[in-house]
Amino acid sequence: MTTVVRRARGATSGAGRLALALLSPTFVVLALVVGYPLVAALRESVFREGTDLDESGFIVEGSKFVGVDNYASIFAGEAASRFWNAFGNTTVFTVITVALEVLIGVGMALVMHHAIRWRGVVRASILVPWAVPTAVSALLWRWIFQADGVANSIIGQEILWTTEGWHAKLAVILADVWKTAPFVGLLVLAGLQIIPTDVYEAAKVDGASPWKQFWRITLPLVKPALLVAVLFRVLDALRMFDLPFVLIGNRKESVETLSMVAFDEASSLRFGPAAAYATVLFVYVVVVAFVFVRLLGADVIGEARERSRK
Repeated sequence: MTTVVRRARGATSGAGRLALALLSPTFVVLALVVGYPLVAALRESVFREGTDLDESGFIVEGSKFVGVDNYASIFAGEAASRFWNAFGNTTVFTVITVALEVLIGVGMALVMHHAIRWRGVVRASILVPWAVPTAVSALLWRWIFQADGVANSIIGQEILWTTEGWHAKLAVILADVWKTAPFVGLLVLAGLQIIPTDVYEAAKVDGASPWKQFWRITLPLVKPALLVAVLFRVLDALRMFDLPFVLIGNRKESVETLSMVAFDEASSLRFGPAAAYATVLFVYVVVVAFVFVRLLGADVIGEARERSRK
């Protein structure tokens, strides 16, 4: 009996060493492309570039260790108003665009799922905006929102969409929803296609209305795919940069996001504050992802974990 146990433990230990050896290249790559940039950003965020006087009164150039001064400046210093404005813009864009994309994306998925004739054409036409590069779609919407563009022609007014104000926010929200709602629709469509038709036939026999079928059958069964789509979109929206940057422009208070502030600081060679902004945004993204996974049940690795248990 003891010999059998020893052999079993030896086989398990051998399999573990083999798995570790096979996964080692992946760990090395992750350490280089994920771990090193994070550590470098954290280190840079506690330094500040520039000139200063040392104890002897001589001018000293280069990086200087400032501890948490860059973070203190962001939250309560001279840059606080700009940070909180960018934080508010980032949060507003994330909440509104993701909410609209979920509603429109679910509608798109239902249309694509129930389309009988020209199904391929319908699905391709709905997914085209998602395939367009973000910078290109921003240029397209910039043309639509210019003073003599299509948007003003439709509503019969002359609104300067690409300047400061609520209309700039609205332009960014419309452009982002147009581009990324098909992504949500695509993931929800994948969830719809695995729902057995027997469930709907049984509901029809019981006299369930189409709305009850959607509310009691479709929505609960498509919830895992929908939560994953929402999680991906929230994380992507929190990093929004290229769309408002190209559509509205840089240093526009109405649409400036945390990513744009970090880019602007880095472009001005203030790498320490830029790294501090990037670190704060990273923590914000991690907290939101943790809340989604733990509280709302967006289990993106559930199937893999179940397979490992078996």
